[in-house]
Amino acid sequence: MKVSHYFEFEEHVTGGMAASVDHQRKMFDRVGIEYTTEPTLDADVLHLNLMGPRSVWYARRARKAGVPVVAHTHVTAEDFGDSFRFTNALARPLKPYLRRAYGLADRLVCPSEYNRDVIEGYTDAPTTVISNGVDREKIDGFEALEAEYRERYDLDSPTVFMVGHVIKRKGLETFVETAHRTPDVDFAWFGHIDRSLKGRETKRLVDEAPSNCTFTGFVEDIRGAYAAGDVFCFPTHEENEGIALLEAMAAGKPVVVRDIETFSWLEDGEDCLKVGDRADGEAGTGDRNDRARGDDVEGFVEAIDELRDPDRRAELGANAAERSEAFSLSAIAERYRDLYADLV
Repeated sequence: MKVSHYFEFEEHVTGGMAASVDHQRKMFDRVGIEYTTEPTLDADVLHLNLMGPRSVWYARRARKAGVPVVAHTHVTAEDFGDSFRFTNALARPLKPYLRRAYGLADRLVCPSEYNRDVIEGYTDAPTTVISNGVDREKIDGFEALEAEYRERYDLDSPTVFMVGHVIKRKGLETFVETAHRTPDVDFAWFGHIDRSLKGRETKRLVDEAPSNCTFTGFVEDIRGAYAAGDVFCFPTHEENEGIALLEAMAAGKPVVVRDIETFSWLEDGEDCLKVGDRADGEAGTGDRNDRARGDDVEGFVEAIDELRDPDRRAELGANAAERSEAFSLSAIAERYRDLYADLV
């Protein structure tokens, strides 16, 4: 079996989508799936990771040639807004475009059940849920970097941290305001920040962040983030899955997340701490959400206060690490073989 595994704009796209594609190819190597990164119909399956114009063109050609088309649903209009400049304006026309593009696939691969629920509002094309997974080798040995990275960014334990592009959608405002309200705790956001691509509000939040809130910019060795950080704070408003979250869990870090549907698979108080974010004021999936009703920032402050206790951090971190095992690349890889075999 040979797969054309194409990632349009691969040289330009970074972040979670790029990590997912990298994970897929590592999984192919693990189970012996032959693939090319070039778009071609000289393959048993055409797998497209970003439905840009060239990918759509190849998808149409593949359908005419009888080559099964798989499309990854990394992008939705719902998670496109509040990311970079102009993305809010583009989110509305993006949805009808994606409806047509995803409708060309014989099978859609969704990284989570939540993403599948969203995609079902776009098209009736068949879907399969396959997690992006977590590459444990990527963070192997992170512990040895703790002293170096704490000194580099002047961080003391317990450090609250985040990993990923600095964008508003990922809860930037909540992260900064939580730091404001917890002045005796260090906060650090490890991730690329390109001011030319940021909206005015994002730049203001970064510039006016308190002194205990550090934005490191791009980090060459991401293991340093997991070494220096003690509590992974992920106040994102919209997420298809969250690879950085899985990495933090695999590193045994306790995690605090906003209680959104994407994270319904996490058990509040056991795998993580959830902070309620229900628009109707009702409690979410966890049993602790009353602490955050009416003020999500206060909920994050209370969660951080709870995790000042090193024993509680160790307990939640150990549970998170155990839960993350189901998302290892070795645990997921065979799902791609099964998917392609079913289509061929």
